[in-house]
Amino acid sequence: MAQADIGVIGLAVMGENLILNMESKGFTVACYNRTVEKVDAFLAGRAKGKKIIGCHSPEELVRVLKKPRKIMLMVKAGKPVDDFIEQLLPLLDDGDIIIDGGNSNFQDTMRRTAYVESKGKLYIGTGVSGGEEGALRGPSIMPGGSAAAWPHVKPIFQKIAAKTDRGEPCCEWVGENGAGHFVKMVHNGIEYGDMQMICETYHLMKSGLGMSNEQMHQVFAQWNEGELNSYLIEITRNILAYKDKEGNYVVDLILDAAGQKGTGKWTVIAALDSGQPLTLIAEAVFARCLSALKEERVAASKVLKGPQGGVAGNRQQLVDDLRQALYASKIVSYAQGYQLMRAAAAEYKWNLNYGGIALMWRGGCIIRSIFLGKIKEAFDRNPNLTNLLLDPFFSDAVQKAQASWRRVVTAAVQMGIPVPAMSAALSFYDGYRCERLPANLLQAQRDYFGAHTYERVDRPRGEFYHTDWTGLGGQTSSSSYVV
Repeated sequence: MAQADIGVIGLAVMGENLILNMESKGFTVACYNRTVEKVDAFLAGRAKGKKIIGCHSPEELVRVLKKPRKIMLMVKAGKPVDDFIEQLLPLLDDGDIIIDGGNSNFQDTMRRTAYVESKGKLYIGTGVSGGEEGALRGPSIMPGGSAAAWPHVKPIFQKIAAKTDRGEPCCEWVGENGAGHFVKMVHNGIEYGDMQMICETYHLMKSGLGMSNEQMHQVFAQWNEGELNSYLIEITRNILAYKDKEGNYVVDLILDAAGQKGTGKWTVIAALDSGQPLTLIAEAVFARCLSALKEERVAASKVLKGPQGGVAGNRQQLVDDLRQALYASKIVSYAQGYQLMRAAAAEYKWNLNYGGIALMWRGGCIIRSIFLGKIKEAFDRNPNLTNLLLDPFFSDAVQKAQASWRRVVTAAVQMGIPVPAMSAALSFYDGYRCERLPANLLQAQRDYFGAHTYERVDRPRGEFYHTDWTGLGGQTSSSSYVV
């Protein structure tokens, strides 16, 4: 007999916490896990006494679901998602809905949406951000896929999602096929950038200014009361003060070799594919790659020398400069992320609501911050805003922070402390505001060695020319195209 409002496959921590979240909001949830012992353990433990139905097979799960059936996959991205889709399709009726709530590549979601729809069913690929706590208490949810499925899952998703200060759910329909997972991917890329810039700030404080963990804790606590108020600043504050039972600061005991699961890399690949200069996030990804070369870096540290000693001058001045540099760099990070979403929307014919995306990120997710409210306001003022840096609020904010930003990057170079993300942000800003870049020389070089042609400032755009630079090449040129 059909009893459950939704089914969830996958009982790792995210799956369990989402189920408990759904149940706490009044929904009856059916669950299944390929290792069925986990189902029994869940029912005997965290799910005991709750409106949660344990199932020992996909067939049983399908039988207990109300129509149209809604089944959410909380399994590892890649082949496991495809395997479960193949298991479920023969068991479902037309109009039933499969939902992928994992961190799938948006191109896989585009393929799966088309495939599932060809079988008469509906498909949603949704980003879910907020980690374990968010899944339990209210995540940011970014659904896309089959538009016809949205009315059926909207009541559940918007009820379990995080809420803004005004009570607005941090969940809204993003767009067709892979749009939801694309927006989640960009979210994760921005998350990579935010985390890296905070780490660069920490590095400058610790190695450049010689600040103690307690002093840094106090600074981040203060920053969390102002324009940098955010989840990542908040947890950094907490991490810096955390001690183990022996009284040791745990952060000092952690090996400096970062891990990654691929979403930041996907963001950079998508940017390269669409020709968008996502320089800050690219540097954040590469910084993790460099950190992973721990043994090489230890060996290199004994051979390669740099400046010695910290920075001379007023420590408090540099701390305040760091705050402003971090804020300005953060603005560039979001500006680049939104550039990428705009390019993807044009390429894949998605009608993205950029202010709505900022609202979805306002609560529940890892990059949630007070800052996102300003992005929502920017797109409310101008829905066709080409770049966040051109909004009056953000252009003014960057202008005010610019002197501090430059002092920080200069100080870092002088001290030999790497700040790849913050310096990339500043270079992007300087490049974006530059009316004439040296690409004219680059185009001349390309034409010289490969007859790749160039456009002229005194001729209409779209007309291409070739020069026989050596007198030996003739007038034959390569075709003009952009990869």
